[in-house]
Amino acid sequence: MKNFPLLITLFALILTSCSKDDEVLEENTSSKNLGETTEVSELEVEEFIYAGMNEIYLYKADVPVLADNYFGTENEKLDYLAGSGSPESLFKSLKFTNDRFSFMTDDYKALEDRFNGVSSSTAGMHFGLGQISGTNNLFGFLQYIIPNTPAAEAGLTRGTVFTQINGQKMTSNNLETLLDSDSFTINIGKVEDGTLVLTDETVTLHQASYTANPIHMVKTLDVDGKKVGYLMYNSFIGNFDDELNLAFGELKNQGVEELILDLRYNGGGDVVSAVDLASMITGQFEGKVFMQEKWNDTYQAYFEEHKPERLLNLFDDEIRTGAKINSLGLLKVYVLATASTASASELIINGLDPYINVVHVGENTTGKFQASVTLYDSEDFSKDKEINKNHTYALQPLVLKSANANGISDYINGLDPDVELSENINNLGTLGDPNEPLLQAALNHIRGISQISAADAGQQKKAESNLKIIGDGEMFEPHYQRMYLDKVPDILRRN
Repeated sequence: MKNFPLLITLFALILTSCSKDDEVLEENTSSKNLGETTEVSELEVEEFIYAGMNEIYLYKADVPVLADNYFGTENEKLDYLAGSGSPESLFKSLKFTNDRFSFMTDDYKALEDRFNGVSSSTAGMHFGLGQISGTNNLFGFLQYIIPNTPAAEAGLTRGTVFTQINGQKMTSNNLETLLDSDSFTINIGKVEDGTLVLTDETVTLHQASYTANPIHMVKTLDVDGKKVGYLMYNSFIGNFDDELNLAFGELKNQGVEELILDLRYNGGGDVVSAVDLASMITGQFEGKVFMQEKWNDTYQAYFEEHKPERLLNLFDDEIRTGAKINSLGLLKVYVLATASTASASELIINGLDPYINVVHVGENTTGKFQASVTLYDSEDFSKDKEINKNHTYALQPLVLKSANANGISDYINGLDPDVELSENINNLGTLGDPNEPLLQAALNHIRGISQISAADAGQQKKAESNLKIIGDGEMFEPHYQRMYLDKVPDILRRN
């Protein structure tokens, strides 16, 4: 739970339903004044930030100061950079107003660890966050536990609720302080009939570094004599593509006829992994367009003229390691998706839609159709060239937006479900159990059974009337709800 930058500010934004960026890092309070004696090296971070955004930012045309001819002289640009106050303030000023997802970090090594699935936060418990209506008090509820972590060793389970950390009630005003500790103690409770029921029991957890396998669960269910595969996949991490392919090999060997892909908590990740996953689900569309890319005007024109194939992501038959993909050849897939489902997860739904029947069970998704890439302070912004050793800043700007083969994109309000059902914290159920509500809804659809009745829906709404879900613990991680490229285009060059 450490390293949640500006957590209090972010919660204040959420609780007031603001849409301001949630990635603003703590500002450096030191000021810079570019006088005649100022060395350019004092602005090396600012120069890197401006150069990166000016070069490749998707929304460059919407930010006047990023125009190539905005500054008349180099000194004018340096004066502007010096007046920004801090690297963080400069980056914020260079972002398009409606950009919720571009961010910057002052520790690219930690960011790389996140992208590779390495984490030390939350002690292995993935939790949702809620607010008790009429109060400023918050509560956490466990959505799943990562195996072989302190939370798993403590015996914590899905559905457990906590309202206190180290004996203090959680609020938007104190949460950052409460979470910033190498170890922490939470109280234990549950939700009954829409009410938090707490016990005297507490659990103390210690932060520990771990690598979470995004393939949380894979199994085959017998549904009225039909073999139905169930796969819970929580993040698109390239390092685990082999494991994902093996999971599909297992499902293929079981002879599954239907697949339920659980992406309810999957905030996205690597685009290549998304293309491979789509190819594992199908297999019969090799070489056809899964995703089209749209870059800023400069890059789009270059690719269209010189590398038009670069703009197309095609269904394939091998993962990045060269291993043959274990494809199921399906013409229908069930996807469990919620408001926490974003970017590469949404890409799966949108990209498959022109080809097969995608039955979306759950809620509207986030609405993240853009991809970003990591820019380093090097000659071509990549790690292939020598990186400036004077700092560890990196940028993660949006650089392209995705569209499916039919050109569908810009789903800013998310993707609508075919079978609408929200998770009920009064009855979360057990993941992978046929009676777990979202999984059961998909199985009912397979059986041809109608969904939740109006009476049951009303009872669910009543049970949760005083508990408002506002997000989850992952929302403060730098990689949350991100779709990213594994490297910068090879035409990128610093001026």
